[in-house]
Amino acid sequence: MTPLTLSASVGDIASDLPGAAEVFRRNGISFCCGGALTLADAAAKQGLAPETLLDALQALIDAAGRDAPQETLPLIDHILARYHETHRDELEWLIPLAQKVETVHGDHDEAPLGLTEALIALHDELDSHMLKEEQVLFPMMRQGGHPMIVHPIGVMRHEHDSAAELLREVERITRGLSLPEGACRSWTALYTGLTKFSEDLVRHMHLENSILFPRFEAA
Repeated sequence: MTPLTLSASVGDIASDLPGAAEVFRRNGISFCCGGALTLADAAAKQGLAPETLLDALQALIDAAGRDAPQETLPLIDHILARYHETHRDELEWLIPLAQKVETVHGDHDEAPLGLTEALIALHDELDSHMLKEEQVLFPMMRQGGHPMIVHPIGVMRHEHDSAAELLREVERITRGLSLPEGACRSWTALYTGLTKFSEDLVRHMHLENSILFPRFEAA
């Protein structure tokens, strides 16, 4: 996980820390187009006290993982039930809904053009990634690990980075999931669903990167 310092980039923090995206949105900080800004620069740009922003993000770190089981095998079961199945179910309706919004509102100045393509890429990335975890990595973990387990974990970490890049693309296309005035119900439902999906995916990756994987890398 990206260390929480004033020199860390807002884009990296939003990708790594569950809830950070909403903190940034609430404070008018862009983490897609402005994602390269440091936390200190982003706070200064918005006229915010950097320490206040740091405190809000630190509270998220303290809370992250509290709802997840502490023991390894129940944690794996939690990830499978709470995130793998949820991601699959939600992308099944988010993709056609995005396609509908792009088709119907394609001439709108704020239409999320390219969103369907980005979500399909994310679907394909996650589908392959989660299958590798289900069929290879998690069975190895259930058996107590293996001297070579660091290699598939390294692949999973790399694929998490790729998924985070696609999430940033979704943020860019949707202008930070900001609805235009007078948005229809479909557009509203799409962005509401995407907000929840994005937060879930960041939380999922955080549990693996910061809690589950280190237990086996250390061994």
